[in-house]
Amino acid sequence: MTATQPSAALSAPAAQTPATPTPERETFASLNPATGEEVASFEIHTEADVRAAVARAKPAATWWAELGEPKRRERLRAWRGLLVRRTDELAGLIARENGKPVGDAVLEVTIAVAHLSWAAGHARRVLGRRPVVPGLLAINHTATLEYLPYGVVGVIGPWNYPVHTPLGSISYALAAGNAVVFKPSEFTPAIGSWLVDSFAEVVPEQPVLQLVTGYGETGAALCTAGVDKLAFTGSAATGRKVMAACAVNLTPCVVECGGKDPVIVAADADLELAADQAVWGAMTNAGQTCAGVERVYVERAVYPEFTAKVVERASRVRAGEQYGPITMPSQLQVIAGHIGDALDRGGRALVGGRDSVQPPYVAPVVLTDVPADSAAATDETFGPVLVLTEVGDVDEAVATANAGRYGLGASVFSRHQGSAIARRLDAGMVSINSVLSYAAVPGLPWGGSKDSGFGRIHGPDGLREFARSRAITSLRLPNPLRLSTFEQSRNAVGRLKQVARLRWQGRGTGM
Repeated sequence: MTATQPSAALSAPAAQTPATPTPERETFASLNPATGEEVASFEIHTEADVRAAVARAKPAATWWAELGEPKRRERLRAWRGLLVRRTDELAGLIARENGKPVGDAVLEVTIAVAHLSWAAGHARRVLGRRPVVPGLLAINHTATLEYLPYGVVGVIGPWNYPVHTPLGSISYALAAGNAVVFKPSEFTPAIGSWLVDSFAEVVPEQPVLQLVTGYGETGAALCTAGVDKLAFTGSAATGRKVMAACAVNLTPCVVECGGKDPVIVAADADLELAADQAVWGAMTNAGQTCAGVERVYVERAVYPEFTAKVVERASRVRAGEQYGPITMPSQLQVIAGHIGDALDRGGRALVGGRDSVQPPYVAPVVLTDVPADSAAATDETFGPVLVLTEVGDVDEAVATANAGRYGLGASVFSRHQGSAIARRLDAGMVSINSVLSYAAVPGLPWGGSKDSGFGRIHGPDGLREFARSRAITSLRLPNPLRLSTFEQSRNAVGRLKQVARLRWQGRGTGM
């Protein structure tokens, strides 16, 4: 989800491991980002290992699909119950391996469970076979639309939300009838292993959900290992590599590549609410949120008051207490670079500054007067850094927000103009008078445009993302016009034109 995580995005062993561990096999260690202590050790799975996992997934996918929607729903709901019962266990592991506070980990698990529940409960309605009105030209046929699982879906997950984000693909892919081979980030493989093992407790018969672990090479291998579709979450740079790898076999993919999400604060906004949400949206999870707040455009009339409220709130937020460390060590250099570039080019730090970067933590930073073309204003910082910009009016705010190369999420704060402003923003998701609220609504799709990627997870669109449509027509009566034959009558085309004029030439809205 960050623009600087190429290896993390393309990176365990579980109930169905791709290869039997031996002392000769290469391994890597998962570390607690706050303490540096080893959480666990995992194999680096090779291209052959990944291909073997996908090969095992093929018959498992057939078995899972033939199990039928009602029985799949039953199993997925059993998994949901297991996750709820063992939330504390999973949250504790997230806190150790990812670094976020336990309370934040519990919230992440709970949102993931809500999406799993939605996918299981709505797959039949969204993907079930249904009749389609055939229309005038095929009125003598019946028409049916149905959705089929792809087969085996590869999922490459990130480290910042190691449960919620990959399950946003895994849950919907499983509900649609697919088997899944999951590659978590090398920074959170123990969490991925826990998820796969827990699923195996409710689906022990077949390796419907498998895990492969390693670095970028393992993820690259998954792209070309014969999966029928691939879901990726990571940086735009790595997303392009994923797409190129998938293109070799014409493997369809859904790609979510992070953002530089804006907030617009109109003059009629509730400034207390806007300041509270902007600070939380920027600092939660140490700013390591793809749809987190990174830039705020504030109308001139309320800029001083809003800025004062943001400074007061951000100054009270404590790294290491209210949010955890920076999970990926190399990201510290990126954050420091963005802060330094902004300050070197005339920006001012209202909260924190260069000294806020104290590995493995980064204290809150609020910047203003940042040049519009600086990295802090244009690139994904993926840290607890908030850039405030004064604008003359809402039109300028919208234009500036849309000028960026990302198009994931956005937020608007206004008592009277929220909906109108939201509809002008080039973003896949917009929240009004809140931030990130769309993530908690399972029925809404998640995804963006431009450098934020394409495709959707969550909601009906997310279920359809992991199913392929099939259209079927069936002749029920002979067509008196006899158009689809070389034996058509001489006046068939004339009669067709007459029918078309009667049906569509006027103001009618007939099919």
